[in-house]
Amino acid sequence: MHDLPDLTPDCASCAALCCMALPFDAGEDFAFDKPALHPCPNLSGHACTIHERLDAEGFRGCTLYDCLGAGQRVVHEVFDGADWRQDAALRAPMGEALLLMRRIHAALELLKATERMVLPRDLTAERDALMTLYAPAERWTPERLRAVAASGLETRLRSFLTALRPHV
Repeated sequence: MHDLPDLTPDCASCAALCCMALPFDAGEDFAFDKPALHPCPNLSGHACTIHERLDAEGFRGCTLYDCLGAGQRVVHEVFDGADWRQDAALRAPMGEALLLMRRIHAALELLKATERMVLPRDLTAERDALMTLYAPAERWTPERLRAVAASGLETRLRSFLTALRPHV
């Protein structure tokens, strides 16, 4: 078993990264357009002023989004508690880190689900290797996140998942 990060969002420990970093378009799930790296007009500090009535106000997309715990991890691990509100220059790097960490957490969620499967030794070894790469003992930094994103690791993960078909 691996020591995996908590994949549960903890908005109180985040800095409203999703509300700043992610873009959205007016439509069925959002009441208006918002470009990436701009705070949502519904934010006050790091809290949503319409959180209790997101659906009623036309923000169903906000209720559906799950960062899988990436937001708080980016704030506390990658940026040592830094706040994009206090330093606007952090918006782009924190936004990029959120997107990359979310992909890492999604991969870990998939890999964790495969632990319940009875797999041949080679696939078990590959799963363990992938988990080690996606959940290294070292802290994540912006540079490490970018390096992993460029490494081809997602291609390796897709190959592993494809190899599971006969075992599902």
